[in-house]
Formats: sequence, C-alpha cells, structure tokens
Amino acid sequence: MPKRLSLLLMTLLSLPAFCQEGWRDEHGHPVPDSDSQRSIKGFGGRLLVTPDADWQAKWQTPSDTIPHFTVAKAIPRGQQVFFLIFFANPLLKEGSTADITCDIDVLRPDGKATFHQLGMSCFKGVINEPATHTFLSPAVIGWTGDSGDPSGTWVLRVLLKDNVRQASVPLRTSFELK
Repeated sequence: MPKRLSLLLMTLLSLPAFCQEGWRDEHGHPVPDSDSQRSIKGFGGRLLVTPDADWQAKWQTPSDTIPHFTVAKAIPRGQQVFFLIFFANPLLKEGSTADITCDIDVLRPDGKATFHQLGMSCFKGVINEPATHTFLSPAVIGWTGDSGDPSGTWVLRVLLKDNVRQASVPLRTSFELK
C-alpha cells in the first residue's frame, strides 16, 4: 500500500541514553519521565510505535551511532507498525545475566484487549557491555490495522519487570488508527 503522507503524523526520535539517574538526551541533559519513557529504582524503560520496516537495521549499528526511529502517531489501515520495547540498567545476577519480563496489552478504542500477554520474556541472558547502555528487547510485535478494526485511539501498555532488581516500569503509548 502506498504511503499517504496526509494521514501520517510522525516525528523522528533519537534514542536517549541512560545513566544511573535516568534517561539523558544526546547532550547529556536529564530527560523527564513520561508515559512512554521512565525509570524506577534505577531501571529504565522506553516504548515506541514505529512504521520503520528497517527498525532492525537502524538498531544494529555501531554503539557510537545513535539510531533514529520514526514515531507513528496516526496510522492508516493496512500499514504495518512495530512495537519496540527498550530497557536500560537491569540489575545483573552472578555471571552478568539479566532477567526481564513484560506484561503487554494492546487495547482497542473501546478499551477491550486485542492482545494480552503476561510474563512474556523480554530479555534473559548475559549482558556483555555496560548495563547502563540501552538495549532493545527481542519481544518486538508487528501490528497492522485491518478493515475490521475500529478507528480511533489504540493504546499499548507494557509493564517492564527487572526480576533481579524487583522493579517494574509501567509504560504506555497510543496511536490513532485512521
């Protein structure tokens, strides 16, 4: 389906960095918590909806390259978007392993869940770089609004859990299906 720019409201997002005190912009200034980006007890999470089909290529760049993602605010039917979950500074167990799970809900405009998953593995394994780096969860969801889906505001909620630290970060974002 060709892109219809008149229906797309998108902004470009540079992924912020994380330090022990929370999220930082590209100049090192603190970024305030928001519904889609926050930190609790030193554990940080970020959630975004992107139409970038090349999200994986954008992410798999050298660590000194800041990836830029397009953030989808309004999506026409038939366009695929991707739900990306980022985390930073998990507490590591012996052997430098992290254990992160997430609860995910995709809610229709009427508030009913179209997708509901509890305790999904968002990352479990060894981290071989500083834990304060930003990591992309392998739990990436591709979503397309079909003809039977209602127009309106769709909500994506994620409860990101660092099971070692015993910290949970609630994240929320939304988009309009046109």
